[in-house]
Amino acid sequence: MQHSREGLLAVHAAVLIFGFTALFSKLIALPALDINFYRSVFAFFAIVLFVAYKKQSYLLKRRQDYLMAGLLGVLLAAHWVSYFYAMQVSSVAVGVIALYTYPVITVFLEPLFHGEKPHIVDIVSSFAVLFGIYLIVPEFSLDNDMTIGIIAGVFSAFMMSLRNIMQRRYFSAYPASQALLYQTLIVALVLLLFVENEVAMVTEGQWWQLLVLGIFFTALPHTLFAHGLIHLKAKTASLIACVQVIYASLFAALLLSEIPGLNVIFGGFIVIAVAMIETMPVAVRDRLFFLVRARSGFR
Repeated sequence: MQHSREGLLAVHAAVLIFGFTALFSKLIALPALDINFYRSVFAFFAIVLFVAYKKQSYLLKRRQDYLMAGLLGVLLAAHWVSYFYAMQVSSVAVGVIALYTYPVITVFLEPLFHGEKPHIVDIVSSFAVLFGIYLIVPEFSLDNDMTIGIIAGVFSAFMMSLRNIMQRRYFSAYPASQALLYQTLIVALVLLLFVENEVAMVTEGQWWQLLVLGIFFTALPHTLFAHGLIHLKAKTASLIACVQVIYASLFAALLLSEIPGLNVIFGGFIVIAVAMIETMPVAVRDRLFFLVRARSGFR
């Protein structure tokens, strides 16, 4: 019971911090790519110290694991940059809602690694998510920033899903801190090639913001979430993670005066409801689906 409570507190704290992390896309007046480059640098050094404190090894077991760590780092870089860009061009609420299409994307991607087909429930869920996104999109035009934000957010969700699946399948033998150590290093090295602003152009205030983002809003919540997973089932942690949308939207409304419209609220409710359903055990999802189908008279 004590371990379960400890796991719940760790995951809830991580999700709360992740909800505030989204605000840095607007608080730091730098391009999304630059923010995540400096973020990854500070996060990397923080994790180096944490790994040393835990007396874990810095080395991987096999040569091919270094290649996998590199690929996971590239996927994480694409996820972080597109996620922050989505919120910069649209709003925090829209960016986070678009990101939470990842549970549905995951259930379509994961069977490809096992040679399986998606369940009927997953297909229905995908249509529900598409309808939720449809309600949010003001117009299907690349000239509209909201539309661009949603596209970038869904792309970020795709990168996140692919990275999570591959890490779980090919890199699960390593502690989360060791995996994040290499991934943040790769993120920094990849984004270094594309940084727009030189170090001298970053103001003192921005340096402090980036430091806080990298240590307290990247390394810390990832470590807390990984610690929570030791004591909780992944499904439980994923359900709790859905609350991040509420936290991020609430913080954005209070601190950035970003009040979401009714279409965003309603569309977001559909997306998050589906995300929560997709993180339930398969047996529970199937039972819920067939119960709804029976009540509605649909055959």
